[in-house]
Amino acid sequence: MEQLIDLNTENISAEHICCAISDKKCSDSYQAKKDWLTKEFNNGYVFRRINQRAKVFIEYGPAEKSWIPIKASNYLNINCFWVSGKFKKNGYGKALLKTAIDDAKSQGKDGLVTVVGTKKFHFMSDTKWFLKQGFEEVERISSGFSLLAKKISPNAELPKFNESVKSGECSEKNGIVVYYSNRCPFAEFHAKNSLIETAKNRNIPLKIIKLETMKQAQSAPSPATIFSLFYNGKFMTTDISVCMDTRYDKVMSKILK
Repeated sequence: MEQLIDLNTENISAEHICCAISDKKCSDSYQAKKDWLTKEFNNGYVFRRINQRAKVFIEYGPAEKSWIPIKASNYLNINCFWVSGKFKKNGYGKALLKTAIDDAKSQGKDGLVTVVGTKKFHFMSDTKWFLKQGFEEVERISSGFSLLAKKISPNAELPKFNESVKSGECSEKNGIVVYYSNRCPFAEFHAKNSLIETAKNRNIPLKIIKLETMKQAQSAPSPATIFSLFYNGKFMTTDISVCMDTRYDKVMSKILK
């Protein structure tokens, strides 16, 4: 098994962050993700990956400091978690998760929590896999999101979603509304470039809302603060490819049918 390494403020400028390794058009938003990570390292955030040019990594940190609208006091929140390509089915997922569990135990945390889809959502972890690793569903909401937790302390309070996400709607009811953050190196490029063209070509009103602070993210109308698209006020998708002119109609038709 390949060595696991942690990125930090000293080495992040020289190390890759797995996503968008070869996607040159996203270079600015790739750097924005690195800048976001650099700030979050001071909040106890962890970015751990294999020491290879590959997409095999886990991100997590204290739930109280997460850019997610959940309440999970004294838990670690798992964000992006990805094992791809030839590294699948070789134990890397379990190995990376074990490091997070070990960290939670050493820090005296009550458990781990993560947001997934009740069915597989783009840019979110595999729900079935987490359930096989001992996570349990503690809450689900009408927009299709599920909150999973793995307790370490049996008597710990269960995590829950914040009220801002319970309705599955956003305050803007006209056309497309997108919420995104720099948690992902793809989101800013496609929200600010691809989606503007796509909405213009279809004469659809568009509002793009960037989550710039932890407080804004924790009160967002969707648990998917990487990227969430709403249409006429209702949550639609976490699939960033919907921004592209060649993909918008196909993605939306599948959702709306």
